[in-house]
Amino acid sequence: MSDIRMRQICLVAHDLARIQHQLESVFNIEVAYRDPGVGAHGLHNMLMPVGNQLLETVSPLPDQPDTAGGRYLQRRGGDGGYMVIMQVPRAAYRGHRQRIEGLGIRLVAEPGEGLPDTGGIQLHPKDVPGAIPELRWNDGEAQPDGPWWPAGPDWRQARNTSIIDAISAAEIQTSEPATLAARWGEVLDEPVTSDAHGHPAIALADAQIRFVPITDGRPTGLGGLDLHTTDLDQALTNAEANGCLFDDRLVMICGMRLRLH
Repeated sequence: MSDIRMRQICLVAHDLARIQHQLESVFNIEVAYRDPGVGAHGLHNMLMPVGNQLLETVSPLPDQPDTAGGRYLQRRGGDGGYMVIMQVPRAAYRGHRQRIEGLGIRLVAEPGEGLPDTGGIQLHPKDVPGAIPELRWNDGEAQPDGPWWPAGPDWRQARNTSIIDAISAAEIQTSEPATLAARWGEVLDEPVTSDAHGHPAIALADAQIRFVPITDGRPTGLGGLDLHTTDLDQALTNAEANGCLFDDRLVMICGMRLRLH
C-alpha cells in the first residue's frame, strides 16, 4: 500500500472572493489560513480544511496579472486545478527526491526546505504534465490531522465536516491518459492500475489520482475532484440554490467537476 497521502489540492481562480463564497455556501467549509508568502509571487490565497486535507485556491493580485498563476489561467482557458500536494514520510522523502532528480525532472520551488519540521519540492509541469506535483514531509506525520506547514499553525480549528469530510480523488484530463498515468507512476514510484470505469489510476494511501480523456475542450490539466460527503442531500440542495449543480451529484465550482459521493 502506498505511503503517499493526498494532503492538499490547489486551484487557481480569477476571482478569489467568488470561489470562497461558493465553497462556503455549498459545502459549509471555511477559510483557515491565508499565506502572506504567496504575495511575493503576485498572488493571494485561501486554504480551507476538508476533513484532514486542505483545499487551497490562489488568484493573481488585481495589480499583478502577469504571474505564473495568471499565465496558467490563460493556458487552461479559465479557472481550474493547479497543484496536487502530497505528504510522504520523512524517512522516505530523501529517496523520493533522489529518484526524481535521477529522472532529470526539474524543480520549480522548494517551499519550506531547510526548516526543522518540514520540507518539500515542486516539480516542473513540463516534465510532469497535468498539474504541478509537490512532495512534502512534515513533523506529526503519524496523525491523520497532523501539522501541515502550508496551512499555518491553527488550521484544524476551522475544520467543519458537516457536509464533506475528504477529497477522495483528483482527476487529470489529457489526450493520452495511459501515457500520462505512466509518467506520474514513474515519478511517484507507484503502480498504475485502473479505476472502476477502466481509467488509468494511481492509488495513494487516502485517495486516487485518475487520468481521463478530455471531454470539455480544455487542455491537459487537473479538471475534477471526488468529494466524500457526510450530508449529500444538503450538498445538492446548497449547490442548486447557488447555481453550481451541473448534473446528478456533479457540482461545478472554480472550473472543476466536483463529484459527490
